[in-house]
Parts: sequence; C-alpha cells; structure tokens
Amino acid sequence: MKQTILVMLVLSLGPWVANAAEVPQSSSKAAPQPLLGPVIENFGPYLPVADPGFVIPADQTLNVVFDIAKALDTGQLSRHLETPARFLNMHAGAGLEPERMHLAIVVHGQATRDLLTDEAYQRRFGAANPNRALLEAMAGAGVEIIVCGQSAAFGGYNRSEFLPQVKMALSAMTALVVLQERGHRMIAF
Repeated sequence: MKQTILVMLVLSLGPWVANAAEVPQSSSKAAPQPLLGPVIENFGPYLPVADPGFVIPADQTLNVVFDIAKALDTGQLSRHLETPARFLNMHAGAGLEPERMHLAIVVHGQATRDLLTDEAYQRRFGAANPNRALLEAMAGAGVEIIVCGQSAAFGGYNRSEFLPQVKMALSAMTALVVLQERGHRMIAF
C-alpha cells in the first residue's frame, strides 16, 4: 500500500518536475536600472529597449493627449501624471527629437486635486503638493496641462487654487474633443 501511494505521488509530481526545468532561472545579472531624462530630468523613469522590431520612423510626429482621472492617496506623487514624462523621456531616449512630440494632459475627477498649488493642497490635505515639481517640469517641456472646469466646480476648487501652468477648460470632454480634432491621439488612465 505504501509503495502504491509513493508511486502515485511521484507520478503526480512528474508534470511539475518537468515544467520546473522550463522555468527560467534567475541569473546573477543585476536588474536593469531605469533611466531619467533626457527631457524631464527628475521624473519619468524608463528602461531602454535594445533593437526593437517596431521602429519609430525618423520623421514621425507624436501628438498625444493623456486623459487622467484617477488619483492616488493624497501626499503621493501621481504615477498617472508621471506617465507623460516617461513618454517624453523614453521616446527622446530612443532617438525621437523632443520637438516631434506634442503632449497635453486633461485632468478631471479625483485627479483634479493633483493640480493644486502647494498652499491650496496644504489647506485641504495638510501637505505640499507632491506633484508640483513634476507639473512645472512638464509645462517647461511644452506639455499643455488642462483641468476640467466641471470637476473643479464640483470639487469646490477656485481657479486661483490651481498652479499657474494649468489651463481650465469648460469640461474634460470639451478639451478631449478639441485636442483630438487638432490631431492628438488619446491615451486614457
């Protein structure tokens, strides 16, 4: 009886043992380190991709609008807002000239709070806005930052509470339609 159970156990482990040989073993190589820059120096880390099979044409222009509505916990840098910085950095790092990238972000919903001045953020959430330096760097690199006027009104935010780089639209829907009519392609988060 014991031999039968042992044989059954060994046979049942057979597929797992065979599949274990197919699992890649970790190598002693260090994990690749993300790069920062060349467009947004302190934000937007990315990993280079060696020899991609899908190559960006040298004459390509990328017109992109990021639709951002989600927010993380207050006091945290928004990875959603950092995505446009990563987009700029990784494409410039891959050889696309920054002048060939035209980015806009349209912010609405809970993410509206991430566009507040340090003073307004402090009054409402008890800390300086962790996204201020990122937004200033992106605006300096030519990224258009637009807040939904409807989200601002429903959230009880005054125009003066937003960073000076922020433009207010009638609504996020309005801004997204206008930007897409101008040739921007939407990436939603």
